[in-house]
Amino acid sequence: MLTLTAAMIFVFLSFALLVIGVSPVAKEARPSLNLKDLGGMSLAEKAKAKAQKKKIDRFFLLNMAAVVVKPIISPEMRKRMVSDLSLAQTDLAPESFMLIKVILVGLLLLVLPSVMPADLMIFAVLMAIAAGYIGPEFILRSKIGKVKDEIVRLLPDAVDLLGLCVNAGLDFMMALKWVVEKSADSVIIREMNNILQEISVGKPRRDALRDMAKKYELPDLSTFARTLIQADKMGTSVSEALNILSEDMRMARFRRGEAMALKAPLKMLVPLLFFIFPVVFILVGAPIFLDFVMNNPMSGLGGK
Repeated sequence: MLTLTAAMIFVFLSFALLVIGVSPVAKEARPSLNLKDLGGMSLAEKAKAKAQKKKIDRFFLLNMAAVVVKPIISPEMRKRMVSDLSLAQTDLAPESFMLIKVILVGLLLLVLPSVMPADLMIFAVLMAIAAGYIGPEFILRSKIGKVKDEIVRLLPDAVDLLGLCVNAGLDFMMALKWVVEKSADSVIIREMNNILQEISVGKPRRDALRDMAKKYELPDLSTFARTLIQADKMGTSVSEALNILSEDMRMARFRRGEAMALKAPLKMLVPLLFFIFPVVFILVGAPIFLDFVMNNPMSGLGGK
């Protein structure tokens, strides 16, 4: 009994460590400029600075212990982990993420073989290694998907605001700064803030937009960056480009909504067949069946 309780505690702690490790706590570290030196901090920067003062580094011990797994991380693997963790909006280091995998694999190797039969020992070991290594990757991919979905959902509104500001007479940089300062915190607003900071420290606008599109590899974001790059390169009106882009993104979002609505009946078919129809059948057919069993009209025919 004591062994089983200890095993359950180990499993709970491992999964709690996994959830804490991959939870988004802050945006990725990128070249930034303190906008206070340029005439005042934006609202987003003030909120972030206030949060940073109250924040306690909950990964302190994990990052210190992660040094032991640093030799097993190749440069290619580290580069991929840095990109994935950055997309997931977490400040967890690649070594810490690998340490979480190692700890989870070790705990599962201690627990699964002890609770499974001896003839399935090899299967338990393989399952522990696979679950411990693939589980964190699966959760990380899920968080990356949520971040990308948020960008696709909020990008048309951000483009609308940029178009309104440019049509009102502001240039692109002032419009971008106004949108960053006045909008609520979100992934796309943080990315626009990164673009604003990178351009402010001397990075060309085309490179900043191209890097953002390359980072997420989303069609809508690539179209947004390509449109602004073309307008800057050809010398055309940015307001006209933003107006056309905003209309196209609205239509694309409307078509995606229609596609989701058309898929809804197919997705409802499975729970309808396996959960709703059986209940209806029981409610309707059970009284008839019980009445037929208790008062069988065919019983008299069998006696004759």
